[in-house]
Amino acid sequence: MNEFEIIKHYFTVASHRKDVLMGPGDDCALLQVPPHSLLAVSTDTLVSGVHFFADMDPMALGHKALAVNLSDLAAMGADPCWVSLALTLPEVDESWIKGFCAGFFELAEYYNVALVGGDMTRGPLSITVTVHGTLPEGKGLRRNGARVGDGIYVTGTLGDAALGLQQVQGKVTVPEQYKDFVRTKFEHPHPRILAGQALRDIATSALDLSDGLAGDLAHVARASGMRAQLELEQLPLSAAMLATVSREQAWELALTGGDDYELCFTVPELYRGQLETALAHCGVKFTRVGRMLAGEPGVELTSKGRPYQLASQSWDHFRSV
Repeated sequence: MNEFEIIKHYFTVASHRKDVLMGPGDDCALLQVPPHSLLAVSTDTLVSGVHFFADMDPMALGHKALAVNLSDLAAMGADPCWVSLALTLPEVDESWIKGFCAGFFELAEYYNVALVGGDMTRGPLSITVTVHGTLPEGKGLRRNGARVGDGIYVTGTLGDAALGLQQVQGKVTVPEQYKDFVRTKFEHPHPRILAGQALRDIATSALDLSDGLAGDLAHVARASGMRAQLELEQLPLSAAMLATVSREQAWELALTGGDDYELCFTVPELYRGQLETALAHCGVKFTRVGRMLAGEPGVELTSKGRPYQLASQSWDHFRSV
């Protein structure tokens, strides 16, 4: 089976979106952007041996490849619309391709996202996904809007994906009743699309958590020109986390582990009630973990009112080891 046969057989999926005027099969996709809307675009590359294990289940990989990109749209408060996929394969393995497509298109169908183009080539296994979404003019959530006095919030629980990775690597022994939970958190992240949309008129800043809360929140602090103070006792930790590692180890995983793909956002105290109502309607749990303060941009960690020093740092592809 050659490149074009693979594309036709596995990646040509009929779209029900009326805004796709031309999908895969021509030189470009033609897409109808709604009037008075902004176009949100995000691209991520996943490389075998860096972002995922070479023997990772292809269905889980297909899900995760799309989910991590949709998470960026969630952080902007955008409505997911279209996606393009560039896939580099070392060889044609139809069983692997079938599994990958099952995971990818299941999530795409759930969020009504149409595959509108891409590329396929031979080489070391890597996946590049570009997602496109829309949002009303003036409604995009950004990193640079936090204000002094805003509360800092996160959705879900933190560190579970990193714990799942450590379980796969044999670094920790997770109690039997939690093994499936942490592996799912690692391999099947859930993009917080509805929460992001609900935050459009409430949050002053937002981003998704891909590299750990401490490192990611630092982006908001620098972009907004102020200091973020985190209260470690307030970090939302799952029962699986607390049953597996010490509280201090749990903090490290939550702050630096990465791959959570939860949302971190800031909200003025004035909108606290509105926030509770909006996210309750989305069925998303959230926790206040700190506040924004005037001062040198950065992240300050406190435990019981005292400064706390991390033993490790958030993920950085190009940091010297």
